[in-house]
Amino acid sequence: MPDGTRPSPNIWHHTETYEVENRAFDPDGLVEAAIASVQDWADLDVLDLGCGTGFHLRRFAATARHVTGVEPHPDLRALAARRTRRLDHVAVLEGTAQSVPLADSSVDLVHSRWAYFFGPGCGPGLVEVERLLRPGGVHVVVDNDASRSTFGGWFARGFPDLPGPAEKRAFWEAAGYHRVPVLTRWSFETRADLEAVVSIELPTPTAREVLADLPGTTLEVDYAVDVWWRRT
Repeated sequence: MPDGTRPSPNIWHHTETYEVENRAFDPDGLVEAAIASVQDWADLDVLDLGCGTGFHLRRFAATARHVTGVEPHPDLRALAARRTRRLDHVAVLEGTAQSVPLADSSVDLVHSRWAYFFGPGCGPGLVEVERLLRPGGVHVVVDNDASRSTFGGWFARGFPDLPGPAEKRAFWEAAGYHRVPVLTRWSFETRADLEAVVSIELPTPTAREVLADLPGTTLEVDYAVDVWWRRT
């Protein structure tokens, strides 16, 4: 694993379940619309930093000029490469947020979704993003907002020691980023899928508690995120 890699316990250890979560998250495309409202990626060069299995690469590739996925985990990187193998304008590379194997000023949009950029502590990655973006380029970060929504409450309950919403907002605002709040949802096909995803996203005691309190017919959960963005 490259130096500086931050482990991701959900997708690294429960890849198939995380794929279920990706399919269930934001069925109305509200997060994608929020990103596009800041920067449409049509005919641009896009970097998905921390691309995991490449779930979002094909979405960008539908209109982008070129898409690069960077991922430190070899198994996830292999899945991303296989997923995009028929797309000549998509490349999947080994790297980290702090060390991306691309030239200076080589991309127009950097997309970071639940990967490394969680507020305080991600300064080295922000320096690297600054190096990579062309003048007028945009970095967008998608992260949980634990101050609102059902899932936000669960997240705050499960991870009380992580930086809270106020601390994270202060960090991003000091770094020159702007916030687009989005209230979206999970929508699952089965209760088993919902329970599996909750179980990889929350510590086991918290997951058991919230699932015990959740009506058995529940297949949807409201979910708040922040889209943070900055233009160079």
